[in-house]
Amino acid sequence: MAKIRTVYICKECGQKCGKWQGKCPSCGEWNTLVEDVVSVGSQKTRQSAFLKNSSTYPMLLKDVDNEKTLRQKTGISELDRVLGGGFVAGSVVLLSGDPGIGKSTLLIECCDRMQKQGKKSLYVTGEESCHQIKLRADRLNLSCENVLVMSENNVDRVLISMDGMDFVVIDSIQTMSSDEISSSMGSVSQIRECSAMLIRKAKEQGICVILVGHVTKDGAIAGPKVLEHMVDTVLYFEGERHQMLRVLRTQKNRFGSTNEVGVFEMTSKGIKQVGSPSDIFLGDSQEDKSGCAVVCSLEGTRPMLMEVQALLTPTVYGQPRRMSDGVDYNRLMLLLAVLEKKLRLPTGRLDCYINVAGGVNIDGPDSDLGVCVAIVSSIRDVAVSRKYAFVGEVGLSGEIRFVGNMQKRINECTKMGFEKIFVPKSALKGVEVTENVIGCTSLVQVFRQVFKKEDNQ
Repeated sequence: MAKIRTVYICKECGQKCGKWQGKCPSCGEWNTLVEDVVSVGSQKTRQSAFLKNSSTYPMLLKDVDNEKTLRQKTGISELDRVLGGGFVAGSVVLLSGDPGIGKSTLLIECCDRMQKQGKKSLYVTGEESCHQIKLRADRLNLSCENVLVMSENNVDRVLISMDGMDFVVIDSIQTMSSDEISSSMGSVSQIRECSAMLIRKAKEQGICVILVGHVTKDGAIAGPKVLEHMVDTVLYFEGERHQMLRVLRTQKNRFGSTNEVGVFEMTSKGIKQVGSPSDIFLGDSQEDKSGCAVVCSLEGTRPMLMEVQALLTPTVYGQPRRMSDGVDYNRLMLLLAVLEKKLRLPTGRLDCYINVAGGVNIDGPDSDLGVCVAIVSSIRDVAVSRKYAFVGEVGLSGEIRFVGNMQKRINECTKMGFEKIFVPKSALKGVEVTENVIGCTSLVQVFRQVFKKEDNQ
């Protein structure tokens, strides 16, 4: 009989320690050691069983069959975009996101699309009953006639049910457990070993597997960090629960680019794809308002037009308040300092509130120019035309710096009917310039054209 003992395992690197320590002796991370119960001697038994059942053997690289890497489109274009064109046979995808964000809704619709293409689909739920899955499918008006559903927590039974399947969803990996591992469900050992078994099965039989992962309060995937290294693709489903928009981002992809994003809209009838995100982000209002500016940000390879809103008011406290939603806080502080130093604007005596309409986060510095225009518009209470779009990074000396993929941004702005597009002059080399494109080198040059009626400094 195998002996049972307690060890502490690092969630980041998997290092095992005999006692708890505040700092992992291997990777140096703090507070990453978690208690786990392991069975000594059973690991060798599992390895022996694996070697006995394994049918792998060395082969020449030129003899490898590339047909197994052909992609299978899901029928959901936004998901296919993020995956790099669809699922690859034998690939394992880890999908993570906050509770209630719509992961299960997206995956049951994916199963329905796959079964309509003649693929055998299996939806394994460890958190809900089969009746709950049926109610969700009925609410979404999905037929799911040939979709198999299974409510099971034992990974050994799941592995048997995966035989002959083309597409399998495990919702979620934290609820899976194996009888060969004595630790509790959701522990580091259970997650690691169950994931390894599922990945091994997927590779051997060419099954597309999606693992749903829980997240911690910090937004990281729960469980060992090695889980993200084991899978082929890591996807994050982002968005506020009280907002309608959802963004699917790629953090890792062995079969495609990690720069693509998919945009969805959560409705009462399920997840809907957003083919033109700019229409959603800009809204229906065409009225010119102070403190608002339209920026063209690049999400992956897709340009998106978004509205940046700024509100600056005299502070009633000794220390001015700064709040930013959708724009990096440190980036905002840098831009306020540039405006105060180079344009002599009294930003140090004003409370500053910045918001990106739609609840979307802008990661890159390509929206700096639009943020500065919105701030100046709010300070002077002068409206900026809704037909103006702004692209560019702002340097510490107030210059407009180069940003990439300018042709795509200009084409998107032109398609949306913008009359003037303010861009860095240095980014126009090799770009097809039209009459509505204005190349600028400094903030002062931009403000003189945007606020013509004002006495710009």
